[in-house]
Amino acid sequence: MEEKTLKQKTAGGMLWGGLSNGLMQFIGAVFGLVLLRYLTPEDYGKVAMLNIFAAIASALQESGFIAALCNRREPTHEEYNAVFWFNLLVSATLYIILWFCAPLIADFYGDADLIPLARVLFLGFLFSGLGTVQRAYLFGHLMVKQTSICSLTAMLLSGIVGVAMAIKGFASWAIVTQAVTFVLITQILAWFFSPWRPTAPSCSPFGGVSKPQTSSLPKLSPKGGAGRGLSSLAPAWKMFGFSSKLMLTNIVNICNLHAFSVLLGKFFGDHTAGVYTNARKWDDMASGTINGMVTGVAQPTLAQVTEDLGRYRQVFRKMLRFVCFVSFPAMLGLGLVAQEFILLAGGEKWRESGLILSLLCIHGAFVPITTLYSNLTISRGRSGVNMGCTIGQCLAVWVGLILLYPYGMLPMVIYFVVLNVAWLVIWQWFAWRLTGFGFMDALKDIMPFLVFTLAVLGVTWWLTCGIANLWLLLISRILIAAVLYAGIMWVSGAKIMREAIQYMLKG
Repeated sequence: MEEKTLKQKTAGGMLWGGLSNGLMQFIGAVFGLVLLRYLTPEDYGKVAMLNIFAAIASALQESGFIAALCNRREPTHEEYNAVFWFNLLVSATLYIILWFCAPLIADFYGDADLIPLARVLFLGFLFSGLGTVQRAYLFGHLMVKQTSICSLTAMLLSGIVGVAMAIKGFASWAIVTQAVTFVLITQILAWFFSPWRPTAPSCSPFGGVSKPQTSSLPKLSPKGGAGRGLSSLAPAWKMFGFSSKLMLTNIVNICNLHAFSVLLGKFFGDHTAGVYTNARKWDDMASGTINGMVTGVAQPTLAQVTEDLGRYRQVFRKMLRFVCFVSFPAMLGLGLVAQEFILLAGGEKWRESGLILSLLCIHGAFVPITTLYSNLTISRGRSGVNMGCTIGQCLAVWVGLILLYPYGMLPMVIYFVVLNVAWLVIWQWFAWRLTGFGFMDALKDIMPFLVFTLAVLGVTWWLTCGIANLWLLLISRILIAAVLYAGIMWVSGAKIMREAIQYMLKG
């Protein structure tokens, strides 16, 4: 019964994660198409140059505590409470520091317009600190449906705000306001769905133990309480040894993802940074749909079977096959139609983004697989391994990009894609060391879907290469590739496809 329940939770979580992320990315794409018509590469470039600072601050604020709380079997109220006040303190401190650093950031890029933009954009991680524990509660309890509602609602309302401001001519401010609004609404809804509530980190009338705010919360620990001033943060410090490695890993990952925005903005200006950022945005939207299936359930699910290594490998491999089954055709298919999509969506001013998007989609196809491997190391309690692997990858990215920037953006993008795909070998080696999941097993799970996808896209390109009309070319390639891939999967008897269809029909 326990295995069936876990299987149902995992399947339901991945289904809800996929559907909600797909719908969220669709909503984001609709708003993004409108923004392309009203904004320029320079508008996107200005915000892109600031994103790395906001993202690093957000990682420092969250400090890896969501995963740390999830890895604990039964988190107590004191642990939740300590993390809440710790995150709030860090968020406020970071925002004050970055407020005064905004002129220095503007000087680095040589653009004084970035000062007010930065000070408003950085409000996002300040708001995020208010909902970290609520999001951790939803995440740890596999409340994917509620999390999906939070994200979907926030995407819809923030998109309306952003588009309205862009139409009114607010340029970069439309993007900044949209981003901050998304974070704020997400936190408000997380508070609505999570039953947990904080208690003041001061003297408590309940004998040193904070009174729980709801009977559905985990049981309280008899030791330590909220009535000891700063000592009430002690449970957070106990988790910090584990979570700090995840925090550093997240920061390094952010530096890896935003390397282009910094280097292109510094050496080539906001136009080139905007061209790349637009391509990366669509790549992230598409890969985020699949990645959302993984991040919503992978670590909580794997953490529940970590004591049974055989079952652990079985669960991991099923997730891996499902990710490959979805990610390869979706992302590589987007790469096939990237040029037509960009021209139809944004016009000639965005033409340069088409080729960049095609290349980035190769990277995007493997991102969910990397995420799954990363969750494997975390669920095994080896956040240090996760951190070390990510740091090595980031260093290799930055060194290569710095050496290649004199040759232009295209060689930099090619290097970035090749390195990130090749780094899966390193992740696989660690997976083998931690779980016994071998290289040949990984190839058996990954290669059939990759080979079938490449064959389908090759045939699709050959059948449609003579079509001149962009709309007809785009639609033809999507339809032909979808029909061919589904047909091959069905004829070949792909078990993962049949299971997915059966679950959706039953659900």
